[in-house]
Amino acid sequence: MPELAFITGTRKGIGRALAEHLLDRGWMVAGCSRRDSDLQHKHYRHYRLDVADERSVIETLKSVKKDLQPIRVLINNAGVAAMNHLLLSPLESYESIFKTNVQGSFLMLRECAKQMRRSGGGRIINFSSIASPLNLEGEALYAASKAAVESLTKTAAKELADMDITVNAIGPTPIETDLIKLVPKEKIAALIEKQAISRLGTYQDIINCVDFLIKPESDFITGQILYLGGVPH
Repeated sequence: MPELAFITGTRKGIGRALAEHLLDRGWMVAGCSRRDSDLQHKHYRHYRLDVADERSVIETLKSVKKDLQPIRVLINNAGVAAMNHLLLSPLESYESIFKTNVQGSFLMLRECAKQMRRSGGGRIINFSSIASPLNLEGEALYAASKAAVESLTKTAAKELADMDITVNAIGPTPIETDLIKLVPKEKIAALIEKQAISRLGTYQDIINCVDFLIKPESDFITGQILYLGGVPH
């Protein structure tokens, strides 16, 4: 039976691309989003889930283990952003961003790690962003949430190492997804200029990183934040 990867936020964008890629490579994939998905594959199972809802996360992951098998790889892709000046950012934006990006990543990491501990280990990949090391203006809340994810990643890597669980994070550059759809083009251009390689990221860039981090030979790599585009940090 193929091994199982759980990917959050698989209805579209990066999560969808990752799900399709791993399915093509022979993995079994469980995915989730707050709405239904039209992704159809004999080895894909979709769950409607708010990753920030603790009870729902626990119940869903119990169902995954019972109906499929223990999770071998977790990819914490689900995320939200809001671009605004700090002084104009309402509390609702803070709550929404931190609930999904930080609380959701924590809950999924905690519950999946419990399964991995009992089933021989696993790989956890969180998602950061170059917004954090670049301290992007207008992205204070989003950048802060991703800084929290990075701290969680590094500490979890230490706490889970003796369970044969690695924990790393990928920090993408801007990719043409819904997260940057409303960002002015001049701001995206200015951001890309700060990279060593001046272009938008692609789904394939992310896929390449994921393939590297989940391969058997990468079992000595943990607690790392892999930024794309040559971003200084």
